[in-house]
Amino acid sequence: MEKTLVIIKHDAISRGLMGRIISRFEIVGLKMVAFEFIQSTQDMGHGHYPTTNEWFQKVGERTLNDYVAKGINPKEELGTDDPLEIGKLVKQWNVEYLTHGPVLAIVFEGPDAVTLVRKLVGNTIPSKADPGTIRGDFGMDSIEMANKQKRPLYNLIHASGEISEAEAEISLWFGNQEVYDYKLHSNSMTGVYGKLGS
Repeated sequence: MEKTLVIIKHDAISRGLMGRIISRFEIVGLKMVAFEFIQSTQDMGHGHYPTTNEWFQKVGERTLNDYVAKGINPKEELGTDDPLEIGKLVKQWNVEYLTHGPVLAIVFEGPDAVTLVRKLVGNTIPSKADPGTIRGDFGMDSIEMANKQKRPLYNLIHASGEISEAEAEISLWFGNQEVYDYKLHSNSMTGVYGKLGS
């Protein structure tokens, strides 16, 4: 069993999508074990995103690749074509995005929860997300608009990328006393009603 963090971001909240998004996870059998509607602080925002040069470089290179694919000149748009500097800029945009308005932080638990949640969420870029995923069905922002407006891509939701990341994020957003252990009704049917057909 794994636990993973999901954050329903302010753009999804302002569009009234919380219930629809939560239902996607519950339908597949994931169990909600922590839940908090919260206004994120700057410290939480900075703590949520990595501060390593490796992360900045990776994010910056991905952004540069998107620019090249779209024929956009990064120096004209961002003032730099250094992936490290672009990564730092993207982090600042992400922190501003996370602290712009209230968010809904949730911990889900289940077998292979990290991988399953990422699959349900879909590609980070809504236009590349498959139909049937959360971003594929509800996402409507584009890289071009985000870059023109010097802001992050509005993609509705965050989901932990791997187990170690989930553990760190859960400890940032929730204390141990806020994560609950309980049985789902479907898991305890035999204890309540006896075996089916008996």
